[in-house]
Amino acid sequence: MSVLPSVSQFPELHQLHQLMNQYPNQAKYHLLTHIDVKQFKLPIWSISLGSEDPTHPIIGFFGGVHGMERIGSQVLLAWLQNLLSRTTWDISLQHLLTQVKIVFIPLLNVGGLLNNTRSNPNGVDLMRNAPIDAQDKTLWPLAGQRLSKRLPWYRGKQQQMELESQTLVNFVKQELLNRPFALAIDCHSGFGLRDRIWFPYAAHKQPPYHLAEAVALREIFNQSYPHHDFYIMEPQSLNYTTHGDLWDYLYDYQLNNQNNHLFMSFTLEMGSWLWVKKNPQQLFNKTGLFNPILPHRLTRVLRRHLSLFDFLLKATASYQQWIPHNHHRLHLTNIGIERWYT
Repeated sequence: MSVLPSVSQFPELHQLHQLMNQYPNQAKYHLLTHIDVKQFKLPIWSISLGSEDPTHPIIGFFGGVHGMERIGSQVLLAWLQNLLSRTTWDISLQHLLTQVKIVFIPLLNVGGLLNNTRSNPNGVDLMRNAPIDAQDKTLWPLAGQRLSKRLPWYRGKQQQMELESQTLVNFVKQELLNRPFALAIDCHSGFGLRDRIWFPYAAHKQPPYHLAEAVALREIFNQSYPHHDFYIMEPQSLNYTTHGDLWDYLYDYQLNNQNNHLFMSFTLEMGSWLWVKKNPQQLFNKTGLFNPILPHRLTRVLRRHLSLFDFLLKATASYQQWIPHNHHRLHLTNIGIERWYT
């Protein structure tokens, strides 16, 4: 098998390897598994930097779950490059990394990224692949279907997770869920004209146990960045419900584990319809519905979310300062229910 596809076939993987070669000592690089695609043996890498103290909080950044949504991986690689570069000179970041751990899986669905498909090479939509079923009314086949892999949103075989999905689940369980506070953000594109930050649940319209924490995080972000107003934060089920959501599965797993650790998962859903609206010619490009095509717009998107990621990193490191308790937690829960569930 050939070691790697060409740069034109898989630019994101070459960019990641370039960063690994450029900053060999600034992070730890772990080969999680390989995926055999065509004549290639494609690696799934994790990158970690920061504190190894298990009592310290952790934040995870994930991308490439849907291969056609390349912009999610590209945004994370830009953020990773920002961090790796700053570790060589930024004293404040160096100090922050003694208090928090950062992990990345920027290219999860490597086969889908290579093939420019939403699904993995087996035709499975990884975000419909977890063993969890929606509890409210769903739209078929959008919510996930097991009829055929030739149709979109194929869930895969009953109670069987794909290698990519299992790799993500195992990684999150091992790295994130054993910390007192963990936050995950998974970068996607392709829905709406606005950038959205979604939190559980996707499977039903009931509020998550940590609704108050989501409201608190939203409040401190809006207070800290009052002019950064293009994010809509909401539960995913406000838009549609789905089967097999990996983050629903992991969130419920942590709740059922009963170890008093707090795990919050979010999805950054970049509003790619705006890119199409501004450049309708993207409709004639295979990936134009999900990615900015014009160079200046791509550059703008790559820098657009750095403030959000930096905020989430600092909020994770300082979680004890903003996590609500007692009456304040009840108050924020009521605010969240009134805003999203009534």
